[in-house]
Amino acid sequence: MSAIHINGATRLYAIVGDPIAQARSPEAYSALFADAGMNAVMVPMHVRPQHFEATMRALLALGNLDGLVATVPYKARIVPFADRLGATAGCIGALNALRRETDGTWTGEMFDGAGFVRGAAHKGQVLRGRRVALFGAGGAGSAIGCELAAAGVASLAILDPQEQRAGELAHKLADAFPTCRIEVRETVPNDADMIVNASTVGMGEGDGLPGELGALDSGTLVGDVIVSPTPTPIIRQAIDHGCAYVTGMDMFAGQSDALLSFFARR
Repeated sequence: MSAIHINGATRLYAIVGDPIAQARSPEAYSALFADAGMNAVMVPMHVRPQHFEATMRALLALGNLDGLVATVPYKARIVPFADRLGATAGCIGALNALRRETDGTWTGEMFDGAGFVRGAAHKGQVLRGRRVALFGAGGAGSAIGCELAAAGVASLAILDPQEQRAGELAHKLADAFPTCRIEVRETVPNDADMIVNASTVGMGEGDGLPGELGALDSGTLVGDVIVSPTPTPIIRQAIDHGCAYVTGMDMFAGQSDALLSFFARR
C-alpha cells in the first residue's frame, strides 16, 4: 500500500451521511487513490438533515473538491445537485457518487448495485434466472434491484415497510425491465431462491433480521449491504443453513474499482 501524503495540491473527495462514524470509505479510498498515483484523499462529513442543502452547496463550491460519495440517508436527496445522471441513477432516481467535470459541472451515478453484482460474480454466483426477495426500497435497494434485473433475474419481490416507496420502485423497474416479474410483497415468496437485505437493519448493535426470511436451504443465495467485518444477523442465518452469501464487504470490494474509475475519468 502506497503512503498517503497531503499537501496544498491534494484533491478532496467527501463522503456525506447521517450518521457517518460507521463509514469505512475514507480509509479505503484514500489508500486506493494513493495506490493509483492520485494526490487525493477522502474525508467523512457528518451532514445533519436540516442543513443538507446548504452544506451541499458549500461543499460543491470548494475549488479543490473533485468528488463526493453519498451514504444513508442522502442517496435520493442528493440527485438535484447533479447536472447529469448515469444510466442507473437516472433509472432509479438515486445516486451515491458525484464527479466534478473539467467544466465544473457534476455527473452523478449509482454504484451500490454494480458493486453487489460484482461481489456475487467474484464468489462464483450465477444471478440469471434467480427468484429474488429484496428487503429495502431505498437508495441501495433501488440500485441493487436495478442491477439484478439487468443481470437477468427471473423475478423480484420488493419488501419495504414504506409501501408507497416500494410501489414506486416496482413501477420504475417494471418499465425498465419488462421481462422481469416485479411485485411488491409483504412476505418472502415461497419460491424465492435469493434473499437480499438492502435495508439499514443490521447496522445498529442489537439489530435482528429485516423480516421473516422463509425457508432457507443450500440453494438459497443470501446477500447483505451492511458493511461489517463480522457476520451480520442475516449472514449468520445463511451460514447456519449452509447458504452461499454475499456480504457488505463483498459489495464494497465489488464497487471499489468502478468508483475509482469513475472518479479518475475527469
